[in-house]
Amino acid sequence: MKKNFLFSICALALLSSCAHEFNQVYKTVDNDYKYEYAKECYANGKYQRAITLLDQLVIPMKGTDHAQECLFMLGMAQYLYKDYEMASATFRKYHQSYPKGIFAEQASYFVGESLYESTPEPRLDQSPTIAAIAAYQEYLDLYPDATNKRQAQQRMFDLQNKLVTKELKSAQLYYNMGTYFGNCSLGGSNYEACIVTAQNALKDYPYSNQREDFALLIMKSKFELAENSTEAKRMDRYRDAEDECYGFINEYPDSKDKALAEKYIKRCKKIIGEDDGEQSVTTE
Repeated sequence: MKKNFLFSICALALLSSCAHEFNQVYKTVDNDYKYEYAKECYANGKYQRAITLLDQLVIPMKGTDHAQECLFMLGMAQYLYKDYEMASATFRKYHQSYPKGIFAEQASYFVGESLYESTPEPRLDQSPTIAAIAAYQEYLDLYPDATNKRQAQQRMFDLQNKLVTKELKSAQLYYNMGTYFGNCSLGGSNYEACIVTAQNALKDYPYSNQREDFALLIMKSKFELAENSTEAKRMDRYRDAEDECYGFINEYPDSKDKALAEKYIKRCKKIIGEDDGEQSVTTE
């Protein structure tokens, strides 16, 4: 108990001493000393202290030999401190200020990395994801033989998959809502919204590994549209659904949902056949 108490007292004294030292450095007008202290804080992982000091020094260091390093180190400290919004802004500022600077390529790359780290989960707004993809593309355009070229490309694929997942979740939601808040016979239904969302995704992301999932939703939605249609649209929609089912089987012959497509085809043929029979009787 006594040892723990003494240890706590020593720790508090050390913290107090460190805080006092930092406050003295923060208040000093000796920018060179302050800069060296900031670099020491950065090297020791004390990123918040490094940020506080470097932020003070960015303007005074302009035009000196330390200007570029100071601004880039500020961005790295913010990045490692996980303040990604400020980090991306600082790295962008560096690249704009020193487009041919010694840290220019790294700064361009870390704009993308900072945005990448701040991208939200797929169900949320994906504006940051789009911004991150644009940042990596700019990096690759500026530095075709970049050191981190492969990593940037992989990041772009990962981010694109996040956008695809977002679209898939949206399409699935429309399908799950079905006729809720919508009348299939009047247009503007959730099934139609599902079809449009899925078709656009297939067009926008032709190399996605989730193409079959989108195709399945289109097929299921077209069948449900037919099932819920009025007489005026019923036959056209069943024919459209049947064609979609055949298209799905042709494109994904080994799909686990092939049996479902065949079930839909059987139902469509039955309805279309009954209609053709009724028309034949009427004609006679």
